[in-house]
Amino acid sequence: MLATMLIREATPHDWPRMWAFMEGIVRAGETFSWDRDIPEPLARQMWFPKPPGRTFIAVDADGTVLGTANSVRNHRGGAAHISSASFMVDPTHSGQGVGRALGEHVLEQARRDGFRAMQFNAVVETNTRAVALWRSLGFEVMATLPEGFHHPIHGYVGLHIMYQQL
Repeated sequence: MLATMLIREATPHDWPRMWAFMEGIVRAGETFSWDRDIPEPLARQMWFPKPPGRTFIAVDADGTVLGTANSVRNHRGGAAHISSASFMVDPTHSGQGVGRALGEHVLEQARRDGFRAMQFNAVVETNTRAVALWRSLGFEVMATLPEGFHHPIHGYVGLHIMYQQL
């Protein structure tokens, strides 16, 4: 893990440095369920949710953006106590603990915000590093939608719904 990593709320000013690596992840279409050709303005709008949603970035001592996450209310009404989150780590910083640090931060913030659980709606089963990370942070695979994700290399693969009570 990077000793000098800081996680903070992101601002619109951070977006260009975030999109610099997010765009490649989205365009590859291997781990994230957005349209691969999403226009940048729509991606920005989706990544910065309206309150009570939050957006975070992990930065190093030089201010380099290492990764980002957002946290949103997953449901409304009687299920409004369930949160969700999305994560992207700059591939050049993969394996350095950025995803784990962001995951721990988002979980703790969701608890402080009064959520009782977190549900991930779409974890691609071939994204084994992410699945292992979320399991290590206490998430369970509640269900897998067979062929729920069209992977550009592996074809149709399962899409996990993962859950953790907070």
